[in-house]
Amino acid sequence: MPTGLKFPSASPKSRRTNRRLAADAGLLFVAAAFALPLAWVVLSALDPQANLQVKVPDGLTLDNFDAVLKPDITFTPLLNSLILCGGATLLTVVCAALAAYPLSRFRSRLNRPFLLTILFATCLPITAIMVPVYALFVQVNLIDTMQGTIFFFAASQLPFAIWLMKNFMDGVPKELEEAAWTDGASPLQSLVRIVLPLMGPGVAVVTVFSFVMMWGNFFVPFMLLLTPDQMPASVSINDFFGNRGTVVYGQLAAFSIIYSTPVILLYVLVARRLGGGFALGGAVKG
Repeated sequence: MPTGLKFPSASPKSRRTNRRLAADAGLLFVAAAFALPLAWVVLSALDPQANLQVKVPDGLTLDNFDAVLKPDITFTPLLNSLILCGGATLLTVVCAALAAYPLSRFRSRLNRPFLLTILFATCLPITAIMVPVYALFVQVNLIDTMQGTIFFFAASQLPFAIWLMKNFMDGVPKELEEAAWTDGASPLQSLVRIVLPLMGPGVAVVTVFSFVMMWGNFFVPFMLLLTPDQMPASVSINDFFGNRGTVVYGQLAAFSIIYSTPVILLYVLVARRLGGGFALGGAVKG
């Protein structure tokens, strides 16, 4: 019997083609996993007989939007969400900038332990600390208050916001601040007038990230707010899930589209800053 038979192996070009096809198939699968739920939301919002199936409705209608566009269902919860998330995002960005500035500009042996502590704090699940937080809020009379919820929202997002802000701030040359100090500017003035304008993309990233994380948070306002009129949209969306598993799918989809609009608008507003990069130009030349 003949020995030493060799079978033809695949060429490098065919192997690259197979890997590319496998990667394309994987990406298409991931894209479908995201696209199908979005298609269901859009189609169900226009379907008077919506259910869990992804299908083109027999007749398009805006009745689902008419049913949810009411003050007690949509407008009041959305306003509460804007107050909570907008106020907490503003507080988070301001505090993160003030905390990140000394970490970025001044060297200390405590910087690294502090940053590691911040990184550890980002890993703590909110559910693990909500019981003592609830007890604390009861003791200090902050339970069922918008300002108390805003403070906790900001505190929960600050660790990661500080970490992001510090990394972006490291990219701004310190020579620009030293020139401003020579002209008599204080560190706070150099932060506000020089550093923050130059790290616009970083501020935009922290703003969008903080706002999105707060906007979709259900557990925190559900625990800290008790009055129905103060509930944000992330909690009031639960009202579309009735007893015994009954769900008004069409109205739920319409409300979801309206609920997502502020986040989309925020991203559109800051998209130019996100893609701009640091506007340093030739500021440090000469």
